[in-house]
Amino acid sequence: MPYSGLDLTGRVAVVIGGTSGIGRAIAHGLAEAGADVVPTSRRAEQVDATAKEVEARGRQTARITSDVADKASLERLLDQAVASLGKVDILVNCAGRIKRAPTIDFPEADWTDILDTNVTGTLRACQVFGRHMIERGYGRIINVASLAGLVPAPAGHTLYGAAKAFLIKFSEALANEVRRHNVHVTALCPGFTLSEFHDVTGTRTVRSPPFTARVPAISSRIGRSTEGRPSAPK
Repeated sequence: MPYSGLDLTGRVAVVIGGTSGIGRAIAHGLAEAGADVVPTSRRAEQVDATAKEVEARGRQTARITSDVADKASLERLLDQAVASLGKVDILVNCAGRIKRAPTIDFPEADWTDILDTNVTGTLRACQVFGRHMIERGYGRIINVASLAGLVPAPAGHTLYGAAKAFLIKFSEALANEVRRHNVHVTALCPGFTLSEFHDVTGTRTVRSPPFTARVPAISSRIGRSTEGRPSAPK
C-alpha cells in the first residue's frame, strides 16, 4: 500500500529492475500514488506483466526492455519513455545481482558481474537519466542499496554487501553534486526481504544471527523496528 500522504499525480517514474521483487512493489506503490510508471528489465514477458499491473491501477505506462550492462539500452529506455509519457521525473535503480560464496574462494568473474550490475549499472542509469533531469531542472533518483551495506553482511555475502555500501556513499556524494539542479538522490536500504530474487539465488533461507541481531538497532535510527524479521515486498 502507498503512503497516504504521497501524491505523485502528474509525475513519471522509471523503475529499472522493476518487474520482480522489491522493484515491482515500488512500481506498484508509485502507480498507486498517482505516477505514470515504466517498469523495466531485460525480460519482455515480465515487463508486459508488470505494465498490465500498472494499468490496472489506472496509470499510464510503456513497455520497454533494458539492460543496465548496456548503456545504449538505457539511452533507448529514456528516449522511448519520454516519447511515450513526455518526461521522466523519478528514477528508481533496483537492478541487482548476488552470489553466495566464501570471499576467499569468490570467483573474480562473478565479482565483476556483481560490480557491473549493482555498481556500474547504477552509475550508467544515473548518468543517462541524470542529464535529462538536470536539463529539466527537476528529478528524483532512488538507488536501492541494502541493509547489508550498513552492517556486516551475512557469511557468504561479503562482496554483495561491499557493492551495496558503495551505492550508499555514491548516492550521498551524487546528491551533494546535483542538488543545485533540483535533482535529489537517495539510497534506500531494505532489510532481508522475501521475494523471487532469493528463489533464483538460493538465498531465501540464509540467516546470520549477528546480522539480524543488529537490525533493530539500525532500524531504530530511522524510526522503524523490524525486530530482525524478514518481510515481503508490498
